[in-house]
Amino acid sequence: MPERTAASRLRFSGLCFLLQILNILLFAVFVRYSPEGSPGQCPWQLNCSRRIQDSGFQQPRFQDSHVQVLLSFGLLVAFLGRYGPGSAAISTLIIAFAIQWALLIQGILYFFLNGKIYVGAQSMVSADFCTAAVLISTGAVLGRVNPVQMLVLALLEVILCTVNEYILFSLMGVSDSGRSLTVHTFGAYFGLMVSRVLYQPHKDKRKREERPDMGQQTDFFAVAGTIYLWIFWPSFTSTTTVHDNAENWAVLNTYFSLVASTVATFILCPVLYEESTPRMVQIQDATLAGMAVMGMAGEMLVTPFGALIAGFLVGLISPLGFRFFTPILRSRLKIQDTCGVHNIHGLPGILGALLGTLLTLLATADTYGDRLELVFPLVAPGSRTVTYQALMQLSALPLTLLLAALGGWVTGKLLKTKLLRCSPDAQSMENSVFCEVKLGNVGKKGFMGLKQQQGLDVLPPPPAAGGRGRL
Repeated sequence: MPERTAASRLRFSGLCFLLQILNILLFAVFVRYSPEGSPGQCPWQLNCSRRIQDSGFQQPRFQDSHVQVLLSFGLLVAFLGRYGPGSAAISTLIIAFAIQWALLIQGILYFFLNGKIYVGAQSMVSADFCTAAVLISTGAVLGRVNPVQMLVLALLEVILCTVNEYILFSLMGVSDSGRSLTVHTFGAYFGLMVSRVLYQPHKDKRKREERPDMGQQTDFFAVAGTIYLWIFWPSFTSTTTVHDNAENWAVLNTYFSLVASTVATFILCPVLYEESTPRMVQIQDATLAGMAVMGMAGEMLVTPFGALIAGFLVGLISPLGFRFFTPILRSRLKIQDTCGVHNIHGLPGILGALLGTLLTLLATADTYGDRLELVFPLVAPGSRTVTYQALMQLSALPLTLLLAALGGWVTGKLLKTKLLRCSPDAQSMENSVFCEVKLGNVGKKGFMGLKQQQGLDVLPPPPAAGGRGRL
């Protein structure tokens, strides 16, 4: 056992070394600073019209999106008591690698000119979006893959996510500024397909029987992640809007959806889980769901009451999914969704895409005015009809699901090979030891009392509130 653990550590360290050296060499050969900070120097081949010329305005956007990815997404996949500290560290590694890799892959498709990749604030924002999709996928397989497999997953998903984004935005002309499809939907179902391929009946049954740690660490991660979501997510969804006027709608609609989904959680969760007030993890889930549904529709004419309705509905659908659909995923479809990404990213992303399609079909020059060109740049000049644009918006959904499913299947098969497969328990060994020491000091009777003080039943274990935390 010690020999296998040492070999796993060396393999992980060696892979990190090789990938970082590869990134350094590729950056040295191809990557240069973008001239977007100097409007007069921006080559027309780089399509600078899609970027904001005022770099001073772009810098705060980059900061908001980067903080959102690092703290909110990074903490959201680190709430489990058993995998908390370890998963937070691995999330940081995934972010650090995926941003570099995404800059290279996306640069080839979007910012490549005369054999060089030009990077700037907008390319960093795009890399952050791609990294967010990777983090969502890791939430579906957390605790069931080792760090080496997570790095390989990030390596492949960045490529596939960039291809999907290029097809939707550059070839189909889809409007999805908040990334309902390319981040939430793609990331969720990519991870779920990987989880299905990695399904192992005996090990998954044993993990489901393990008790989750519902202590203070869980609440700490949930509180911190939720606070950062409330602060930074509205800016995150409006990062790619082209003009200040379009940004205003995206921020307002996101806030309206956020507050309505949170209230919906306080309405439904006490009924489903017989608790007086929802736990912070459930509020965190509602926050994510309410914001994901506004990804595509955020910059469109949702109207304030429409955003409230959308957020309220998705705030009801998410806990219902945890309560009723997650057990079906596990028992019938053999999908172990560790963090519940299907309910907080997948379903809201699909609903957001459908809402965006409906709003596109209803768009007119009278209702949008000058904003029509900002939201639908192909419709305003007459290159497309509203009906054709709505058809493109709707077609993007099955295409994204298909690419996510195929990409997840191929990635899962690769992760299942003998070369990459090993027990993920080694990565959480230190966490488990600390947990055992803590419980040993409390004693069995003290542990039972502690659980009762927290309002938790000890035997039999109930379904985890919000559907998350059980393996």
